[in-house]
Amino acid sequence: MDTIKAYIALTKPRVIELLLVATIPAMLQAERGETNILLILLTLVGGWMGAAAANTFNMVADSDIDQKMGRTRARPLVRHKVTNQQATIFAWTLTIVSFLWLWLLCNSLLAAVFVTITIMFYILIYTKILKRRTHMNIVWGGAAGCMPVVVGWAAVTDNLPEGVPHQWWQAIVLFMIIFFWTPPHTWALAMKYKDDYAAAGVPMLPVVRTAEQVTRQIVWYTLATIVTTFLLIPAAGWIYAVISVVAGIWFLVMAIVLHNGIKNGAPVKPLKLFILSNNYLALLFVGLSVDAVLGLPTIGSMLGWTTTFF
Repeated sequence: MDTIKAYIALTKPRVIELLLVATIPAMLQAERGETNILLILLTLVGGWMGAAAANTFNMVADSDIDQKMGRTRARPLVRHKVTNQQATIFAWTLTIVSFLWLWLLCNSLLAAVFVTITIMFYILIYTKILKRRTHMNIVWGGAAGCMPVVVGWAAVTDNLPEGVPHQWWQAIVLFMIIFFWTPPHTWALAMKYKDDYAAAGVPMLPVVRTAEQVTRQIVWYTLATIVTTFLLIPAAGWIYAVISVVAGIWFLVMAIVLHNGIKNGAPVKPLKLFILSNNYLALLFVGLSVDAVLGLPTIGSMLGWTTTFF
């Protein structure tokens, strides 16, 4: 049982939960008003295996620095519950099975290719190159965390009847929402654990910049996230439109409060913004999911706009 728990821990279940939460609304929006539950479930399983593979490869690559950080010292490889070789075999197995699963069971070679690209990018570009060399690591490396929406969109569009527009611009918007959301989400957490990152030699932004500089960047990236969510309003209904505006204002105000607190020397709790950012994204995507399932008239259609680009 301990060995099974160790293998599960290698996959970083909590991180995967967030990735899957992003996949569902993308798929629902891609087939707006037509819910293929079986395809969604199959894609989630395939996506889970791909994300689990990436996270396991990441733990193998980071096993040296995980020993130096209090937050990661309980990980399986640090405690020798699983060997690096066993973890690597596990990760490769998940990679191969996820590719075949998405290609053959979900009938989407494109989704399978996207998952494989994501795994390679996360390990070779983010973990091996960016993470230990630049404070912009999470900005560019965070692109891997944006890919579940693209995978989900590909799985749906590869199964649409011929002639139905795929509207990939919406997938790009969803990708960019998560891309801009990732830095403030991660930097808020890194502010709390900056000593850990410093000890491990990882130049996260809070390690190499002042707290005021970090929170200023958090505010700007939060604003970029919110503005990007508005781009999807023409292709969604009033539920998403209202939530994107109200939740966006809430997220931005709290980011500004954190920045002002740091600037004025007041006691602050960056972890609160980290938790809030999770709640914000979940609320935004739940709103989009409900909006899509109900098949509400889109704002664009009500205004007479065309939202079918490509």
